[in-house]
Formats: sequence, structure tokens, C-alpha cells
Amino acid sequence: MAGSPRRAAGRRLQLPLLCLLLQGATAILFAVFVRYNPETDAALWHSGNRSSSDNEFYFRYPSFQDVHVMVCVGFGFLMAFLQRYGFSSIGFTFLLAAFALQWSTLIQGFFHSLHGGHIHVGVQSMINADFCAAAVLISFGAVLGKTGPAQLLLMALLEVLLFGVNEFVLLSLLGVKDAGGSMTIHTFGAYFGLVLSRVLYRPQLEKSKHRQGSVYHSDLFAMIGTIFLWTFWPSFNSAPTMLGDGQHRTTLNTYYSLTASTLGTFALSALIGEHGRLDMVHIQNAALAGGVVVGTSGEMMLTPFGALAAGFLAGTVSTLGYKFFTPVLEAKFKLQDTCGVHNLHGMPGVLGALLGVLVAGLATHEAYGDGLGSVFPLVAEGQRSATAQAMYQLFGLLVTLTFASVGGGLGGLLLRLPFLDPPPDSQCYEDRIYWEVPGEREDEAQGSLRAEETDTRA
Repeated sequence: MAGSPRRAAGRRLQLPLLCLLLQGATAILFAVFVRYNPETDAALWHSGNRSSSDNEFYFRYPSFQDVHVMVCVGFGFLMAFLQRYGFSSIGFTFLLAAFALQWSTLIQGFFHSLHGGHIHVGVQSMINADFCAAAVLISFGAVLGKTGPAQLLLMALLEVLLFGVNEFVLLSLLGVKDAGGSMTIHTFGAYFGLVLSRVLYRPQLEKSKHRQGSVYHSDLFAMIGTIFLWTFWPSFNSAPTMLGDGQHRTTLNTYYSLTASTLGTFALSALIGEHGRLDMVHIQNAALAGGVVVGTSGEMMLTPFGALAAGFLAGTVSTLGYKFFTPVLEAKFKLQDTCGVHNLHGMPGVLGALLGVLVAGLATHEAYGDGLGSVFPLVAEGQRSATAQAMYQLFGLLVTLTFASVGGGLGGLLLRLPFLDPPPDSQCYEDRIYWEVPGEREDEAQGSLRAEETDTRA
């Protein structure tokens, strides 16, 4: 199952060498550039007459903790639906997150928190790094089961860099509002992964078709991921927003949007399902679309009704995507999207960006009062009109799609290098290529015994 001895020998060295190289390089960069921020540094914090309870840690860490659980547990288990790929889904999620958190600290730090030649880190930088890791894991879902760990690490190396550039362009240069990442996280991660998957298209993937499905217990594991993501998504969207009413409002909007997307998903899944039965794929994924669709507009005055309407629309569109769009994308456009990231992150992310355009264009001093400056500072200061802010929001979506598409294409060319040793077409979605699986040696021994018995009879 693991392939030829030469391939196994190459695999033995490839991942360890790449891990050591990447870890060594990031460690050196951390030593040179990374320092504690004033709220983390003992000398700087205690130099002022401040109470420990004023430290940002106490306000931000609960949100960080929720986001961290989503990245490490939610994404990993959500992708554990494949019947023979659970070790890889959860294990490679763990590997990618660990590397992306370090690498994104450097990349985002160079763009957003460079002071006196040093990157200052604290709980907010940890949240930002988790957001970047989430985009990488979304892209991982598009190529799940068709790539090896060395390929995935190189994908993360490139994607984190482009994620940082795209985020800097949108948030710092264009003044786009996207706290929950409908554009910077979901749209970017989804379309980076989709273009990557297109470049890595496998015409003979039918050889592994029998492993693409789920079994009862693997779908239960995936539902664990769904419940974790669903529960903590309000923290994900609100974590980077301004403390106070903005964070409170984002949490409420996400909360209601998720409930509506769940009801929309259940309703439509039963409506379009065979004999009126629910499809667990829809429930695992489309129910989460409500969190994606309010990522951009969550901190805006969307209104509770607007959150419900957006969530219901997102759940409906996502469910239709899994039922009808995914087969068309594979048949007509050769997009082999293992997890359906186009349905959960791509389309709802674009809808969320467009919703942000609409709500930004309707922003007025009457609706926001003195709070307009915390949501749309440029509008409050008179540097932009609400209509101009809406146009910048729309342009931000186009920029994100451009970065994601070009980046995914470059990533696909990088991952096609033959020495990276991807799994062969006949062994995709199979843990035994990269993992010691319990019972594997017993199965091999029984196979050898049966072969010997056949030879004896002959």
C-alpha cells in the first residue's frame, strides 16, 4: 500500500527535512525580529501605574481560545468524514496549523505590527495568526486526500505570504472593513484552494472513487467538527472587532445568522433529498454558512432581521451547491473539490462581501450616531462618503479573488514538482500511505499467508 521501497525511502526523509528546515528558518527569524508587545513585556507593562486587570489579555484571550479551538478541533474533525482518511484529516490539520501560526506571525507582523525594526506580539497577534491558519485549512479542504504533507507545507508557505499581502492591501491600503473575514479568510482560502485543485487535476481519480465516501462513524466525527465550529463562530467573527458595542453586535449578528442558516439547510436538504431524507453532508457544512456570510457585515448595523435573512440565504445557497453545483464543477470545469469549500466558504464568502457592500452603502450618522467612527472611521471623518466606502468594499472583493486565483495557480505549479511525491491516483484518500494504521501489519500478514496458501495449492 505504501508504494515502492524507493518511494518509501524518499518519504522517510522528505517530511523530516522540510519540517526541520521550516522550523529552523522561522526560529532564526523569531530570534531576530519578534519581541513581546508592551502589554506582554514585564518591564514595559510594570513601568506604568496600571492594574493587571487592564491588560488586553483579559479582554481578548476568551475570544482567542474559542478561535483556537475552531482551528485545531473544528476544522480537523469537519474534514474527518472520509472513511479511510481520518488520521490525515486531523493530523495534517494539526501540522498545517502549527506551521501557519508561526509563519503568519512573521508575515502579518511585518505588515501590521513592526515597531523599531521588531515585530511586537501579544494576544491580538495570536488571533490574527489563527485567522490566517483558517484560510490555509480552507484551501486544504479543496485538495484533501490528493496531496502529501510535504506538498501541504509548501502550500502553506506560499499561501500565508499571499494572505498577508492581500490582507494588508484590503485593510490598510483600501480601508476595507472585513472583521470576520468573508473576503480575507473565506473567499481567499476557498478560491486559492479551488484554483490549486484545478491545476492539480487528476483525470484518473476514479481509481480512488470507492474511498471518497463516508461511513456512519466518520460522519459522526465530522459532526463533532461542525458543532464546535457552529458554537464558537460568534467569537471568530467578533474577536478582532473594537471592544464594546462592536464586538457585542458582531456576536449577536453571527449568532442569529447561524441559527437561520441551520434551519434553511434542514428545510432544503429534506426538500431536495431522495424520499425527503436529510443528507448529512448538507448538515455538516451548509449549516455553518451563516457564520461565513456575516463575516464582513457583522460589526455593521445589519439588524437582527438582516442577520436572519442573510443566514437563511447562505444556508440555502450552500445546500444547493452541494447538491447541484459540485457535480457540475467537476464535470465541466475539472474542479475536484473534496470538501466542497466552494459551497461552504466560496459562495457564502462572496455573498458576505456583497452584503458588506450593501450595508456599507447604507451607513448614515443617524443609524450609527457617535459609533460611526468605530465602524467606518473614514466616513465619520468625512474623507469618504458611504457610497465610496461601498465601492471600496466591492473593489476589495475583486482584489481578493485576483490574489487567490493567481496564488492558487502558482501554488499548483509548485506542488506539481515530481520530487514532492503526491499519492498515486489509485491510493488517494488513504491513510496508510503516510500513517501507521492499527491492524495494517496483521492485514499484510494475512495477505501474505493467503498468497502462500495459493502458491502451495498451485
